[in-house]
Amino acid sequence: MKVMVMIKGDGADEGRVAPSTDMLERMTRYNEELVKAGILLDGDGLKPTAAGVKVVFAASGDTSVVDGPFTESKEIIGGYWIWQVSSLEEAVEWAKRCPRDGFHGAATVLEIRPYAGDEDFGDALTPELREREAEMRRIQAAE
Repeated sequence: MKVMVMIKGDGADEGRVAPSTDMLERMTRYNEELVKAGILLDGDGLKPTAAGVKVVFAASGDTSVVDGPFTESKEIIGGYWIWQVSSLEEAVEWAKRCPRDGFHGAATVLEIRPYAGDEDFGDALTPELREREAEMRRIQAAE
């Protein structure tokens, strides 16, 4: 099972706290454990929302671009991991091992979301669409 683990925090202090060497050391050790266990497929930290934009599709059909920072956001995704695990329970056990003091004492949530598979889309994913998806995966794998 492939899951995304999102590191979520309160946006109030975003960009004000720089990671310490000690925090980076603890997170590197944790990531090394994930790699040795064959679980970590990808992962990275994200810059503060001040460096990003939101593309908003309104119900009216209008599209707008909103520059960061997103101060109204209560939860900000500060980073992510992509894990390959045998079950959601295994992902939870690995998440519990994450260094909890690495987030500067702020309340932090690790949200774990399984990837959707073709079977999750039922008949809406027609054989033609399945083939187009498979072709895109072949192209990506070749790059």
